[in-house]
Amino acid sequence: MAAKRGPRARPGVLDIAPYVPGTSALPGAHPVIKLSSNETPFGPSPRAVEAYLASAALLSRYPDGSARPLREALAKFYGLDPNRIVCGAGSDEILNLLASAYLGPGDEAIYSEHGFLVYIIAILARGATPVAAPETDLTTNVDAILACVSPRTRLVFIANPNNPTGTYLPFDEVKRLREGLPDDVLLVLDAAYAEYVRKNDYEAGIELVATSDNVVMTRTFSKIHGLAALRLGWMYGPSHVVDAVNRIRGPFNVNAAAIQAGIAAIEDTAHQERSREHNTRWLAWLMEEIGKLGLKVTPSVANFVLVHFPDQAGLTAKDANAFLTQRGLILRQVGAYKLPNALRMSVGSEEANLLVVRTLAEFLGLAK
Repeated sequence: MAAKRGPRARPGVLDIAPYVPGTSALPGAHPVIKLSSNETPFGPSPRAVEAYLASAALLSRYPDGSARPLREALAKFYGLDPNRIVCGAGSDEILNLLASAYLGPGDEAIYSEHGFLVYIIAILARGATPVAAPETDLTTNVDAILACVSPRTRLVFIANPNNPTGTYLPFDEVKRLREGLPDDVLLVLDAAYAEYVRKNDYEAGIELVATSDNVVMTRTFSKIHGLAALRLGWMYGPSHVVDAVNRIRGPFNVNAAAIQAGIAAIEDTAHQERSREHNTRWLAWLMEEIGKLGLKVTPSVANFVLVHFPDQAGLTAKDANAFLTQRGLILRQVGAYKLPNALRMSVGSEEANLLVVRTLAEFLGLAK
């Protein structure tokens, strides 16, 4: 077949595998329980909803071009310098802005073997080369990352906690990684799930950013704050990195409704704590109860669990997914993460969690 005429994407772009989000709906299945995108079962703060609705009166006005009111609210909450914060349309935009600012053809960027797929897309889209560092027990391995560093390395992306595994690096290990990297390599700590972590040896990245010239931390409002539909995230970094990102950031990249809802969400600490307490309780319950079914569950500190299925006909992750979806339960297939025999399940409501465990027991022939 003759090639179609017209503009062609530059080399490499069409080799990128598009990101496929978690399934949201099923044909003919009612009701549907979606546990595929790590969304909070509590939804957004009522105060955030109120702020969102109030912003409708100003739809004809451009928002603040640098999201200053939100940056100031974040700075107050976390004790940061607002001038070192950049807000974006989800942390995904921030990750892509960092790639645009620091990567080009001939460069390399390192990510953990089962790291967030957006890293690979961001790297390849800039004509750079992604380098996957092997993990140990589905956990980021600092020595493996350092072994991958070359003269062409410009960025290192680390999700901490990691998605889709739910594992994390203790702060001492993150510091060891930073100390082992050349000063001209930027370490990106993606802390999308930081609010859920209840470990004394964990630190999201604020301390390391404050004491380093080559570390940035990214965060999101999509998880514990329940504002996924508004696409809102932020970055805290050194002044020179913030300056570089702001030079290529689009004007008005964060809409006014997101800014106001984000401020209200940050200030509603009671809503955050309610969500955190629910997650702490049910995360532990899910890991224990699914383990009792004979399925391996990767220890998680986030708001999801990674469940492994046997490589046995009729009992594979694909078989389990089909069984669950027939009953209106949507989990996340993670074959794209090179985990074909696992499913990722978000921590849901009490009802949803109980139903999934009962359904898995039925799938395995263990239902009483």
